[in-house]
Amino acid sequence: MKQLHKQSSINHRRDEETLIPQTPPYSPKSLKHPRSLPRSINYLFKEQRLLFIFIGILIGSTFFILQPTLSRLGPTETHPSIPKSFSNNVVSHTQEFSVSNRNPIHGKMGRVPVGIGRRRMRIVVTGGAGFVGSHLVDKLIGRGDEVIVIDNFFTGRKENVVHLFGNPRFELIRHDVVEPILLEVDQIYHLACPASPTNVMGTLNMLGLAKRVGARFLLTSTSEVYGDPLQHPQKETYWGNVNPIGERSCYDEGKRTAETLTMDYHRGDGVEVRIARIFNTYGPRMCLDDGRVVSNFVAQAIRKQPMTVYGDGKQTRSFQYVSDLVDGLVALMEGEHIGPFNLGNPGEFTMLELAEVVKDTIDPSATIEYKPNTADDPHMRKPDISKAKELLNWEPKIPLREGLPLMVNDFRNRILNEEEGKGA
Repeated sequence: MKQLHKQSSINHRRDEETLIPQTPPYSPKSLKHPRSLPRSINYLFKEQRLLFIFIGILIGSTFFILQPTLSRLGPTETHPSIPKSFSNNVVSHTQEFSVSNRNPIHGKMGRVPVGIGRRRMRIVVTGGAGFVGSHLVDKLIGRGDEVIVIDNFFTGRKENVVHLFGNPRFELIRHDVVEPILLEVDQIYHLACPASPTNVMGTLNMLGLAKRVGARFLLTSTSEVYGDPLQHPQKETYWGNVNPIGERSCYDEGKRTAETLTMDYHRGDGVEVRIARIFNTYGPRMCLDDGRVVSNFVAQAIRKQPMTVYGDGKQTRSFQYVSDLVDGLVALMEGEHIGPFNLGNPGEFTMLELAEVVKDTIDPSATIEYKPNTADDPHMRKPDISKAKELLNWEPKIPLREGLPLMVNDFRNRILNEEEGKGA
């Protein structure tokens, strides 16, 4: 009986084992079983996975096909959908920007992406409320720069820049450059130098500022560095004929010293510098009684006074209109050459010829009064501007007979207002 019961139990366990599926032990080889292939294909086709795989392959292939072509495109190559005139304008602005943003010590060019125009500059103009300075400020503001004018109003006038007071890119600081000042700027136009030690101390302070902040520095020197020249016309290579202890030597030698300091800072400290030697300049906003020959003649003729000629009136001078000078200064600052450069009009006039032009412009009945000549007065003064023509692509455009009437209109208005103010 027991044997029969035992046999039935064994049969029952066998039936249970046949009902429970047998799971084979795990083995990496089991993944390669032929039965796994349908499962993989089924996985790829589910949820459009295969479509995304093909899209990825297509994108990758397209990139690797086009990549060599893109690498061959130069920075100046324009897209066919961009107008040629626009692309040329962008390139020219980019080149101008790269020149004006050289490393001040090493002179390396900065890379500028195509499509970005000229960067707005932050510029200091010392003596910016003066005659030449105010016209320079107008040009810099007009092209979009930020301008800081430093002036102590020794010879400058607020009236020359009052029209800019509401401009957010204009700032006026009343300051004497014989005292140091610290500003963050890109360029410095140093025009502040009356006939005084300002020539030396002011230049020294501005060069120190340029060195500290890495700004480009432009010195406005003068044709007076040639003194009473023995060379005619005067080239930049001429060293001059100057009396170092004469009545005019404070200004003459001060400017020569300023040029020396400028070159020393360039050679010794790597400061980027430019030097302009300015010849006689005239135009609106000149001081009415500054002692210069053009302003003297014009003011005297308008006031019905005799025009004062010193000596025999056969001394020669060259006269450039202020806008021509400003264009030359900007071309020098933005260019790649240090200088010095003569900036003047090679048209030469004797003092008597100038007086006749003033008479023709203002009053044909004006008279001339002769007085003894001043000490160390140069007999001849005429610039050789071939260097500026070649390297700066600059030359004056406005002749004396065209520019003088513009100055006369300004002087008439100011003298009239002056007389009305005295009458009131």
